[in-house]
Amino acid sequence: MGALMVIFSLQPKQRRKTPDSVEDELELSAVRHRPEGLEQLESQTRFSRKELQILYRGFKNECPSGIVNEDTFKDIYSQFFPQGGLFHVSAGFKNRQTLKSSDSMRPFVLIDASTYAHFLFNAFDTDHNGSVSFEDFVMGLSILLRGTVQEKLNWAFNLYDINKDGYITKEEMLDIMKAIYDMMGKCTYPVLKEETPRQHVEVFFQKMDKNRDGVVTIDEFIDCCQNDENIMRSMHLFENVL
Repeated sequence: MGALMVIFSLQPKQRRKTPDSVEDELELSAVRHRPEGLEQLESQTRFSRKELQILYRGFKNECPSGIVNEDTFKDIYSQFFPQGGLFHVSAGFKNRQTLKSSDSMRPFVLIDASTYAHFLFNAFDTDHNGSVSFEDFVMGLSILLRGTVQEKLNWAFNLYDINKDGYITKEEMLDIMKAIYDMMGKCTYPVLKEETPRQHVEVFFQKMDKNRDGVVTIDEFIDCCQNDENIMRSMHLFENVL
């Protein structure tokens, strides 16, 4: 969840002003300063007016049109986990470095965040219209940073429930685990084996699927997570990030 907190806090890119972009900025500026808009978001989230203004400023810098499509979302997310970027693997930490001849024997890995970004985008796109608005973004971020444990676990369940049928299958969990492995797992030392994601899924599924019907319900998911000390600790890591 760490990369989520800074996904729209990048430095603004320099853009040539076009008539369309000027219109967009004027329109968004009006929305930003419309009192009922801020008041509504304040009531629907756990962010203050000032925090919402800061979040909106970062959102507008990256998305002048006011909405984010999946390609833009992936592009922003990949700046935190550079797709195809080379990283050193050393003692469990990754440091981006320039390849030198003296480094030829050190292990390098490819980082691919695009698949996980796809699943993350779908979780933020709550109405499934192929775009994420500022409202979608802050509603999701409010849950991840300030929500109750129940709200955070509901959001996590929605992330794993890829086809949104109310159940998590072993295949869906494996798809998410593989995406996380592609983004993070190859940066561990020693590098995780290719079968590691499937092994993790087998362990998790064994714990969660209490009635052995081959799927995990939201009740099973929440019950298992609430009884896992590590997961519970992680729920509180980023509560005061803003």
